[in-house]
Amino acid sequence: ALLLDFHPAEAGAIGIIGGADGPTAIFLSSKLANGLNVIGADAAGNPVYVRNLIGPIAIAAYSYMALVPVLQPPIMRLLTTRKERLIRMKPPRAVGKTEKALFPIVGLLLTTFISPSALPLLGMLFLGNLLKESGVTKRLADSAKTSLIDIVTILLGITVGASTQADVFLTSQSILIFVLGALSFMIATAGGIVFAKVMNLFLRAENKINPLIGAAGVSAVPDSARVAQMEGL
Repeated sequence: ALLLDFHPAEAGAIGIIGGADGPTAIFLSSKLANGLNVIGADAAGNPVYVRNLIGPIAIAAYSYMALVPVLQPPIMRLLTTRKERLIRMKPPRAVGKTEKALFPIVGLLLTTFISPSALPLLGMLFLGNLLKESGVTKRLADSAKTSLIDIVTILLGITVGASTQADVFLTSQSILIFVLGALSFMIATAGGIVFAKVMNLFLRAENKINPLIGAAGVSAVPDSARVAQMEGL
């Protein structure tokens, strides 16, 4: 993105498309490529603003989330052998109720100290996890994962659609964003698989990891995990 004349802030927002996580892409682009941040000045001393790329980035991120079953399988088959895809991993250890309840609390505290600017995003994750695992807010947890998520999804779609005017979206920059987003997504998938294969070099035979797990690390939940499961069967 930097080589294609995008500002570093814009390039950072475009790069997050590779995670195939719509809310994260919207959150980051609204901070970095919102059309409001001043990035310099022209020859006359007038301020130069970063370009508004929220719409194209959000559409690209959600598009690649939907295309996970199409884009990931060829990369998985290219980078793994049949023997690797058939590795059967040991079942994970049982996690106690106390650990499940402590995870969102500890995670929230660590986020507060390490990256407070990410609290609006990760805070929602930890809140939902706490509602689910506490065992005392079943009605709230049920509402959050059904009616509330549907309402929020509709409002999010309307907001992104309203911000994607023709003069913003129908440009050559949007095409570049889609191409760069596809490359970023494929590199993220390949990187996860390769990293799992590197880990296997240092693990005992009984502790080997199925490299397809690396592809499931892409944030397109639950599609990436489902595709990894299907490829491993």
